[in-house]
Amino acid sequence: MAVDESMVRNIVQDIVAKMTLKEGSGRHGIFDDMNDAIEAAKASEKIVKTLSLDAREKIISRIRQKIHENAELMARMAVEETGMGNVGHKILKNHLCADKIPGTEDIKTLAWSGDRGLTLEEMGPFGVIGAITPCTNPQETIFSNTIGMLAAGNTVVFNPHPQAVNTTIFAINMCNEASLEVGGPDNICVTVTKPTMQTSAIMMKHPDIPLLVATGGPGVVTAVLSSGKRGIGAGAGNPPALVDETADIRKAAEDIVNGCTFDNNLPCIAEKEIVAIDSVVDELLHYMTTEQGCYHASKEELDKLAATVMDEKGRLNRKCVGRDAKTLLAMIGVTAPEETRCITFVAEKEHPLIAEELMMPILGIVPAKDFEDAVEKCVWLEHGNRHSAHIHSHDVTRITRYAKAMDTAILVKNGPSYAALGFGGEGYCTFTIASRTGEGLTSAKSFTKKRRCVMVDSLCIR
Repeated sequence: MAVDESMVRNIVQDIVAKMTLKEGSGRHGIFDDMNDAIEAAKASEKIVKTLSLDAREKIISRIRQKIHENAELMARMAVEETGMGNVGHKILKNHLCADKIPGTEDIKTLAWSGDRGLTLEEMGPFGVIGAITPCTNPQETIFSNTIGMLAAGNTVVFNPHPQAVNTTIFAINMCNEASLEVGGPDNICVTVTKPTMQTSAIMMKHPDIPLLVATGGPGVVTAVLSSGKRGIGAGAGNPPALVDETADIRKAAEDIVNGCTFDNNLPCIAEKEIVAIDSVVDELLHYMTTEQGCYHASKEELDKLAATVMDEKGRLNRKCVGRDAKTLLAMIGVTAPEETRCITFVAEKEHPLIAEELMMPILGIVPAKDFEDAVEKCVWLEHGNRHSAHIHSHDVTRITRYAKAMDTAILVKNGPSYAALGFGGEGYCTFTIASRTGEGLTSAKSFTKKRRCVMVDSLCIR
């Protein structure tokens, strides 16, 4: 059955209008004042910390159900409000969140038993957590954080990106509805109607918030880590994909373009550039342009593109972030073929469309004379973020050397970048990847503090 796009758009606009009503209109977890939001989360936290793991999991299960039920609507809302991304891919991301974000199963207890008794090490909640979320993956980050933090026994106060506030409000309201529907408390996650730098500052300085979590650019992460409180920082990346002469070049082209174009390159783990050994550049480019929908841009087109997507100081044009390749080319007067998915070119690593993290389906190829040269260029391009990197090679020794040199939280071998999130690969999903503070892919256990309980000379049965 064909989808009536105008009808869907009207539904989305109606939902957004309802979610922007004044406080007191039946929404859950939405406040006009940040201090009121924090007080509500604090009151709810007193209930949440007393809930059994089974009770928390019951709430989480209902959240998962509601994500599945509203996956398409939320995807369209996010694209409608932010102007970024791909509806079909966002639907997949919502389902991925529902299926693969860890819940209470991530909360485990360690035990030592011996002649002198029994010692337990348990994971306890922090209390009320303050979280800053991006506009690139707004709902997905809300779900990742809410499920993980609730599973650990916390509540959460969100200060979302203003560009995605209505999308965020919908997700937060939905999570609270899920809790209420299974007998849980309201305000397990909260936010404000108009997030600003001031509301963020109030949240970061509030004495009832002991832990801060920032998912976004380097500025917001630095602010959180400078707050004087415990901070988890999920910052930027510029993930390179290395391709050597031992790789299956055809498959590498497919995997890299699939990863780069997923949700128009918005995921921070997505391939942002390629470094390829000289001898395979032409073959790789052939498969990318003839089979994977890549448009090979000329020097003149690249110059126009660079001037369009960033200013003279290297700052990104927000109207270009998360746009598809055809739209970006149209901005410089190029009418691209219908099947165009990505823009590619060959240049040195210093080219601005390669050296900068763009979050657009623009994928430059940097030639390297040999494997050692390729590794050096990849390390330079990743800029020390230690976030994500990818490699296509059938040489295990080289893969190992690359992994050690990059030292990133994520390394995908011979697959698309999104395999790291459990989409076509093993493992769990998250959209808060804390490379800067070392937690890596966060989950419920990331939002706990260790507690040791020691019973001396008792409870040891041997």
